[in-house]
Amino acid sequence: MSTDTSPTLPHPSNRIDFTRWVAVVSLFGLIALGLSWELWLAPLREGGSWWALKVLPLCIPISGLLKNRMYTYRWMSLLIWVYFTEGVVRAWSDKGLSAGLALGQTMLCLSLFVAVALHVRWRFQTARANALANPQLDDSTDGITTTGSQ
Repeated sequence: MSTDTSPTLPHPSNRIDFTRWVAVVSLFGLIALGLSWELWLAPLREGGSWWALKVLPLCIPISGLLKNRMYTYRWMSLLIWVYFTEGVVRAWSDKGLSAGLALGQTMLCLSLFVAVALHVRWRFQTARANALANPQLDDSTDGITTTGSQ
C-alpha cells in the first residue's frame, strides 16, 4: 500500500481556465476603475477628464482574451506595464483618493500580468506534454518505413 503525500496540482485545463478568468476579470476591473477614476471619483479636472480615454487600448484585447487567443495573452503581458507604471507614479505623487485608486490600478495590473504570464506558460507546458504523449508522424517519410531494398 503506497501513500503518496506529494502535493497534487489541479488538472492543467482547470489552471488554464482559472488564469483566463482572472485575466478577464482584472482587465474589466482596470477598465471600470479607469473610467470611474477619471470621470467621477478623482478626475484631474472638475467634471471629468479626457484621461478617461486611456482605457480605450484596454478594450482591444477583450475579444482575444474571451476567445482564448494565445497571441493576445502574450502581447497583453507587455501592454499592461504602461498602466502599471502610471499606477505607481500616481500612487507616489497623488494625494487622497487618487493615490488609493492608483494603488488599486497597480494591484489589478499585477494580477493581470501574473494571470497572463501563467496562462501562456501553462498552455505551452500542456501543448508540449500533449506533443510528447502523441508524437506526430515523421514528415520526411510520411509514416512509411521501408525494411529492405525494392
